[in-house]
Amino acid sequence: MQISGSCHCGNLAFEMTWPAGVAVAPRACACAFCQKHGAEWTAHPQASIRVRVDDGRLVSKYHFGTNTADFYVCARCGVVVLCTSEIDGSVYAVVNTRAFEDRSILSAPVAVDFDGEEEDARLGRRARNWIGNVVIEAV
Repeated sequence: MQISGSCHCGNLAFEMTWPAGVAVAPRACACAFCQKHGAEWTAHPQASIRVRVDDGRLVSKYHFGTNTADFYVCARCGVVVLCTSEIDGSVYAVVNTRAFEDRSILSAPVAVDFDGEEEDARLGRRARNWIGNVVIEAV
């Protein structure tokens, strides 16, 4: 299944290929950053994503806590589109379902809380569950 989305102004846009027959289940993270941005994340290890960045000067990469992930925030419109994590030389990503063009394909969000998770466990979970085929293109 093809899934498209972008930030509000279109500076950060993506095309994602999602495995056939697999539900797209958003996760509502309990951390303060995700709560304040209203972000709900999804990923699947068999998915792939191609992100287009029109103006890289208008992209802010924000990281907090363990400094193991970069949140891509559009500096023009303020939307958080995706989050990446580099693990052993590979880039993994989750995408904010709030940036989807068609949200009707989503199941109900599931609450998650990763507070207190050790860094090794966190990186292992990401490597197993996040999108492993990530391409980010600057235009």
